[in-house]
Amino acid sequence: MNPEYNKLFEPFTFPSGVTIENRVLMAPMTTNSAFENGMITTDEHNYYLRRATGLGAVITSCAQVMENGKFAGSFSAASDNRIESLSKLASTIQSTGSKAILQLFHVGRMGTSSTLRGEQPVSASAIPALRESAETPRALSSDEVHELVRAFGEATRRAIQAGFDGVELHGANTYLIQQFFSPHSNRREDYWGGTLEKRMNFPLAVVKEAKNAIKKYSDKPFILGYRISPEEMENPGITLEHTVQLLDKLKDQELDYIHVSVGDMKQSSMRDKGIEKPIIQLIQEKIGNKIPIIGVGLIQTPSDAMSALELGIPLVAIGRELIVEPDWIKKIKEGKEQSIRVEIDPTDKTDLMIPDEMWEYISSRPGWVPIATKIS
Repeated sequence: MNPEYNKLFEPFTFPSGVTIENRVLMAPMTTNSAFENGMITTDEHNYYLRRATGLGAVITSCAQVMENGKFAGSFSAASDNRIESLSKLASTIQSTGSKAILQLFHVGRMGTSSTLRGEQPVSASAIPALRESAETPRALSSDEVHELVRAFGEATRRAIQAGFDGVELHGANTYLIQQFFSPHSNRREDYWGGTLEKRMNFPLAVVKEAKNAIKKYSDKPFILGYRISPEEMENPGITLEHTVQLLDKLKDQELDYIHVSVGDMKQSSMRDKGIEKPIIQLIQEKIGNKIPIIGVGLIQTPSDAMSALELGIPLVAIGRELIVEPDWIKKIKEGKEQSIRVEIDPTDKTDLMIPDEMWEYISSRPGWVPIATKIS
């Protein structure tokens, strides 16, 4: 192995006490391949098994905490009869030596009535997303919001009972936790909205509920992470200053990490062109001394990963590149980084163990260049 990559292979211990063997995690990416009832398919087990070996941890595709919070092909952590299915996935990942982290979410207004069997999607307020064919969601009542908070706690319990090493609360990528924090999707005038401070109440309540479940049900250290999207392009929308204030609250919640979801690890602010530093670096400087940060976004080469660590960020998550090259970490360790694949050749489909639904999904995504151009 090239000694300049040694830091990637240093062990890391989270605040909870869980230790991973190196600084590289698999980023959560939907496979769109679960059964309609949210049970995990054999194709998905093969997909994770193909990629998990040698990583510090795998963060899975998102699992809904309530059945009205799913999209087509998402995992389910919404009932106890899914614990067995989740347990098999945890075991698949852990059989490689990697830790298994289950990502928990609710789709909110990004859902569709067709996927929800005719049920109207729900959100903080009855405001549709700014995307083509977006449906207008039904605003949740205060009692329903409390029920949703409890659902995140119950899903955390199920993850513990299924044998996972941790959970990641999905507060990013326009899903429900983010919808409550966003001034675009949250127009409420009650405890759950109306001011920036009140828009923080839902994400903070979810964190508290998950912490309570861990304290009650886990008999060993258990990872609790939080994923965040630092900005929105909508007006009104989440600004970097809003996010800094939320992070200032989150850093004191005994979380194990903050996972900063950006398309490019090096990107600066989308909203304030006067900010030149990468957002991840700004967040590291603000709270990195209090809570570990995971950097993600267009990390393809080991040099890209090292660039993140050189910003002071202790952990990196690899997403798209692990779809393209399941042996990414193995090749670096063996000094074969020059053979790392950076685009998908259709003839590699069998070796890559990409489920058919996921293959179709990624080939249709305009942002997956050069992947989309290679497999379309």
